[in-house]
Amino acid sequence: MGKSRARRFRRAPFSPTGPEQRRDGEGDPEDEPAAELLEKLQHPSAEVREYACASISKLLQQKHVIPAFLQRDVVRCLGPLLMDHSLAVRETAAGALRNLSACGGFEVCDDMVTKDIMTPLVALLKECSTGLDANQLSPKKCREMNKNYIEDIANEAINLLWNVCECNNTAVSIFNKEGCLESVLHYMKKFSTNVDLAISVANCLQAVTEDNPDLLSSFNASAQQVLETVMLCPETTMKHILLRTLIAGTIWNIKDTIPPGSLGSMVNAILKIFSESLAIDAGETIIRMNEAEKNRLKLAAETETEENMSDVIDNDVLSEDDDMEEIPKGKVRRENDISDLLPSDKWELKEVTALLMAQQTALEIIVNMCCSEDPSDDEWEELSSSDESDLFMENSYNEGSGLLMSPLCLSDEVNSAFLNNLIPKKILEKTAFPNSVALDICMHNPSWKPLIKNILLVSDVDCLGGASALQSLAEHLSQLVFSKTELPTDTEFLEAITSALRALLQTMASKNISQCMTPEQLLALCEAGIHSSNVSVRVNVVSILGISGSVLAKGQDTAETLKMIGKFLLEVAMKESSLVVAGEALDALFDVFADGKEAEKAAVQIKLLPALKEFQPVFKMRMRKEGKGQYSTDQLCVLDNVKMNLRRFIAYQEALGKTPT
Repeated sequence: MGKSRARRFRRAPFSPTGPEQRRDGEGDPEDEPAAELLEKLQHPSAEVREYACASISKLLQQKHVIPAFLQRDVVRCLGPLLMDHSLAVRETAAGALRNLSACGGFEVCDDMVTKDIMTPLVALLKECSTGLDANQLSPKKCREMNKNYIEDIANEAINLLWNVCECNNTAVSIFNKEGCLESVLHYMKKFSTNVDLAISVANCLQAVTEDNPDLLSSFNASAQQVLETVMLCPETTMKHILLRTLIAGTIWNIKDTIPPGSLGSMVNAILKIFSESLAIDAGETIIRMNEAEKNRLKLAAETETEENMSDVIDNDVLSEDDDMEEIPKGKVRRENDISDLLPSDKWELKEVTALLMAQQTALEIIVNMCCSEDPSDDEWEELSSSDESDLFMENSYNEGSGLLMSPLCLSDEVNSAFLNNLIPKKILEKTAFPNSVALDICMHNPSWKPLIKNILLVSDVDCLGGASALQSLAEHLSQLVFSKTELPTDTEFLEAITSALRALLQTMASKNISQCMTPEQLLALCEAGIHSSNVSVRVNVVSILGISGSVLAKGQDTAETLKMIGKFLLEVAMKESSLVVAGEALDALFDVFADGKEAEKAAVQIKLLPALKEFQPVFKMRMRKEGKGQYSTDQLCVLDNVKMNLRRFIAYQEALGKTPT
């Protein structure tokens, strides 16, 4: 029985705690009302405007406060400040808008474009580009502030541009029409001295060049030369590896501008960069960088102790002369100073995050290279039922060599480049069980915990092929969950592991590969996950049960297990506080009890049909009462589909009951 599909989007930025996401502060945000802060944006003092922008930026990192700012037209309040006469205000205003776009999601980005954020943003980008090489501040003042305002403003503006272009086609059209490419590439020329700015530009370029034929004519020989220069950069830091990976992805997006005679060498150069990125052991890098962080912090603490002792000695000497002015100790904080809102330097963590992002990006682009056109559902069904599908799988995974082979849809030249750069071997190496020492470091260090999810994301199952590789990964994930006496309860870990398991089990089910976990293990994991405060974890666990249950429904003597799964999902659907999770539970029920004799038997025994008929009006009423205001348009779209599928499923079950056995 078919179900309506939810809307699909391109991937979101890698991690809000990574280098691409601005963090203006640590800890709890200042409790200032939106109206008061927005009013301060009009204050005649630049310092007050700067402080208000920074405070807004900090608050906007929390999704629940975003609606309050949107209701007060925060976009139109902050937009003009992108061209404020104070460079500090420009930077903090751009940072606040960047956080709004990153934390607000697709709908907020659409709203920002509708409210004409692109006009001041484009003006800012062009002005910064023009003044990039000019020394706008005196050399002495720049040294005192240890800051290049033009480049820092540009970095915030580029990230804002990246976010809105990733989400909104109108923003991409404006990018094309206004000739923003020239300005953006001018920033890229700073890659040798400001790699963070270059990475932001590369992320933006990869977004705006994806499926954008109107932009191709702008990539003349000079523009391509800029990209090639970055690709040939010899620096070996993780940030430079990420930069080269992103630029390689951009060049792949504009491959139609490459002369046919140069296409082979271009593909080979791209794959060489991906191969170098994937060859690095992320686990060993985490261990090495964590040790470097410990040594740095230890040295800093020792230095601080020595300085404090020196201060005590100096103060003893000074106290002998009462007429001398007291020298202030430590850092003097001027009124409205925002320096304490800025993040501390965690370069080791940023390096590891850059590596993981580079590897994830490389894997994603390789998938796109293998399947450059997205087939429709009908085309997939035709392919999966044809002889060519079997031939594809035979050529995709060579059981004897253990290598993922290059797909048949690529040319011989590209296939050769795949094999010459050991891309298949590097991909399968990413399925290896994550380094246990590295995982332990991440688990016990709050700053490093988000890396757990990113480590698992690098093992992207969509990049894999063959039953052996998938089953091997499944066993590794099972070991990660069930190797300890108690199931994990940490939210970050649960979200990472359930997301990975959901994707993996879905892929295995689609390929008719036997499941890796027993029903008892799955139920135990789901029992732990359903009580999580994280909605994503709860959505994942009910989806996992739906996938596993639909596989079990095709087997024999599974009615008892299906009854347990059905009861669990029914209880979630009826008692869950989040409509999104309740809708996912209903969806899972439709999958599990859609077909099969065992499913029919279990459905009758748990009285599934009367339970759903009784719940149907309750679900409709909840949607009417809770829908508007609490959920996004896209979530409501999905819930509408669930409501429609619920009606169809009830009719389907009623028809089954009338069919003679």
